[in-house]
Amino acid sequence: MTLAGSMEPLRALNRLAGFQAYDWTLASLEGEPVPSSSGIRLPARSLKDALADADYVIACAGFLREADEKRYVGAIRQAASRGIAIGSLSTGTRLLARAGVLSGYRCTTHWENLQAFREAFPELDCTNKLYVIDRDRLTCSGGTATLDMMLHVITEHHGVDLGQAVANQFLHERIRSESDDQPTDMQQSFSNMPETVRRAIRIMRNNIEEPVSLSFISLSIGIGDRQLERLFMRHAGTTPIRYYMRLRIERARELLIYTGRRIADIAEACGFSTTAHFAASYRRVFGTSPSDMRAEKDHLRMAGTVMRPH
Repeated sequence: MTLAGSMEPLRALNRLAGFQAYDWTLASLEGEPVPSSSGIRLPARSLKDALADADYVIACAGFLREADEKRYVGAIRQAASRGIAIGSLSTGTRLLARAGVLSGYRCTTHWENLQAFREAFPELDCTNKLYVIDRDRLTCSGGTATLDMMLHVITEHHGVDLGQAVANQFLHERIRSESDDQPTDMQQSFSNMPETVRRAIRIMRNNIEEPVSLSFISLSIGIGDRQLERLFMRHAGTTPIRYYMRLRIERARELLIYTGRRIADIAEACGFSTTAHFAASYRRVFGTSPSDMRAEKDHLRMAGTVMRPH
């Protein structure tokens, strides 16, 4: 979906405009086919050939291993050295960060990878926005947000009317802007919760590595333990203890997928005193062990899009 969202708006624009406003190609390092996350193998040109007349290079990435990122860093630096606009979709932002082409730029990445990204690159201004276009850097959280970013680009190049006409082709009612935040898993209903519950959740999120007690949270927000439990059951559908555990386990999942840190280190970073306790808690939430999750996601899926507006 992420990759298609970067190309389909351009195809629709060409048809509506009546001329070839854009063309694009898929590129890999050596021109080898690239499998999508769903297993569909996509033919590609070599990146070296595709760079010859490119105006934009956009890295589209799914699950990235730190060990494999090095293969792409040089290619991204080469594109940037030519003055080509550099972009990323989903976790492709990590490749741009590793290549050093985001220094001094605002950026974004998929919400699942956001915390791990900020820990790996604390010097970068990584936001929770759907997409960020900062001069000649375009970063996007992926999924349907890719469609919004490309519609934004089309609108800038060809005007509001054509931009909305393309959006209408995809039954896309509103072109979301750079100011829109990503919805996230446990955060989707956060804004609708009472302020007391939101304050409690903020304390939990700020104390993942060294979890605090329920009594500490209650005291900090000025209510009793029983009242806090009633509020969580009413508005979150679970107890505060279980909610807190879910936050810690989801943070662990991000680190398992998007970093190469040892499982024991991840357990410690998420407040578990032993890996056995961590593994048992993880299995209760996700139905699999941390080691099985790491093995399942321990591969790289990446394709590149090279775009040329005319």
